[in-house]
Amino acid sequence: MATTVAAGAEYTGIHESPATVHPSAQKQSPDTNTIRVLLVIDMSLLRGALAAVLSSEDDIEVVAGMAAGDRVVATAIRHQPDIAVLDLDQGGSDVLATAQALHERLPGCRVIVLAAAHRPGLVRRALDVPVAGAVDKDAPPRRLLATIRQVAKGKRAIDPTLAVAAIGVAGSPLTPRELTVLDLASGGASPTEIAQRLFLSRGTVCNYLSRVMTKLEARTRIDAIRIAAEAGWI
Repeated sequence: MATTVAAGAEYTGIHESPATVHPSAQKQSPDTNTIRVLLVIDMSLLRGALAAVLSSEDDIEVVAGMAAGDRVVATAIRHQPDIAVLDLDQGGSDVLATAQALHERLPGCRVIVLAAAHRPGLVRRALDVPVAGAVDKDAPPRRLLATIRQVAKGKRAIDPTLAVAAIGVAGSPLTPRELTVLDLASGGASPTEIAQRLFLSRGTVCNYLSRVMTKLEARTRIDAIRIAAEAGWI
């Protein structure tokens, strides 16, 4: 019987408990060219499906999988993956922060994000941080496999569909920090919650939101979120 992995738990196999190490992670492979991959995807069904697809390849090893959260960097440091695959659609600004943290704390781990073309503003922001690859979530699995192999060789691989979507986004008058704050607010986070996530004071977050409303000529915070969303900035 398959074991259900709770949200946020580290995933190390399709039919295993969170504490069990996948057999492929236990053995010392003689092939030094094996690409070690960490999956950071909130939806356990998608995470398991991708793990199965990647693990079926002779040159790819899924060393761990988990939902996004504070434990991602620590898990990456422990497993030393070559590549981390992050679901940008599900995590938004939090995933971008994780990508930045991985770049700073574990430079040898290159980041690939999974994204959707219908959120061009988010894609554009992802391309501004040190991501080595971006794959359209509507693309066939072989696109992800090809991107992983290219990125593992030190190349940058951006899905053409995502690149076109990002280029088509008009320049935002908001700074990256203001966009991040507004994006979190659009997800229902309060100023206090945003402050905790971004390690800022509540007053600083309120100042950011006030500047956003002024720049967008919005009457309310909800109006600012609507304007930014319609423009494709968040």
